[in-house]
Amino acid sequence: MAQSPTPARSPSRKGLFLPYILLGTLVVAWSAGWFYIRHRAASEMDAWLAREQAAGRTWTCADRSITGYPFRIELRCAALAFARTDSRFTLGPVTAVVQVYQPRQGILEVGGPFHVEQGDLTADADWTALKGSFHGASDGFVRASLVADGAKGSVHGAGEAPIAFATQHLELHARPTPGRFESDGAVDTSLRVTRIQLPLADAALGNTDPADLALDTTINRATTLQTGPVAQELDAWRQAGGSLNLTLLSLAKGERRLQAKGSLDLDAAHRPQGQLELRAAGVEALVAQVMGQRFGAEKGALLGNLVGQLLNRRNPAGAEGSAPAQGDAALKALPPLRLAEGRLMLGPFPIPSVQLPPLY
Repeated sequence: MAQSPTPARSPSRKGLFLPYILLGTLVVAWSAGWFYIRHRAASEMDAWLAREQAAGRTWTCADRSITGYPFRIELRCAALAFARTDSRFTLGPVTAVVQVYQPRQGILEVGGPFHVEQGDLTADADWTALKGSFHGASDGFVRASLVADGAKGSVHGAGEAPIAFATQHLELHARPTPGRFESDGAVDTSLRVTRIQLPLADAALGNTDPADLALDTTINRATTLQTGPVAQELDAWRQAGGSLNLTLLSLAKGERRLQAKGSLDLDAAHRPQGQLELRAAGVEALVAQVMGQRFGAEKGALLGNLVGQLLNRRNPAGAEGSAPAQGDAALKALPPLRLAEGRLMLGPFPIPSVQLPPLY
């Protein structure tokens, strides 16, 4: 007898649900991983705060929260405060963000106002925007940056009157010095500030124009600087052979311009010392004003005139080998500025009424 055909088995539908099952598993695993990282971040932060507290440094993050699921870790403080025996400061809202897949790269947003107290000095500042970034590495860091717009504030306690300041834009960048970070602990820094307004300096410099500042330096033995008291850290840096190499200092204020380069460090009395090579334009009237404080207006004007003639002789137009870089044609070489034993010397001439006090 002929056998009846076996009925065909219906195809399995498990394959239709497999992608959804894998996706659900991935979501659960990722979520568990994110909450684990969040827990580790909170634990590491608590441990760091405890170590800082034991070292005499107290950090307070008001209303701390850690969010950012699923791809970021966001630390938020409604306000941030720091205190130690010699200083304290407070900040407005602070937000720090890292991607979970790039934990060594972070972004920081800080709100004002800022208030700091250091001995008899107090300062207050605010800004329209302030952001920072950090790119870390296993043996240190790759780059750190800080950018601020519309910063303004004042410093009290540095003299009879407060020192007010305002800037349009500020950028500060730092990186390990190539080939010298591991051996010398050297760090390169670059500062750019546009349209600085400093009323206290206007009278001394003879105009009220806003200034532009550029400063490029290499800080040797920078890795010795930590977060201890300022006097303690500066003295440790000095004893380690720390120094500051200025590769560029450029200041432009109206028609007056100044460029400098050289090296500075601290002497045994904790005062800055070193020598700077100067180039300037439009400084004859300023020299006359400064020298007039010591020798009288008439002799001061005569000395300013003499400096102008000296500059013209030292920098003859079209002299072979003396052509300045493009854009610096008006800059003329000045006698070197020496800082020694608490005094300032412009070539052989001491600058009157200027004493360099110890920094700590």
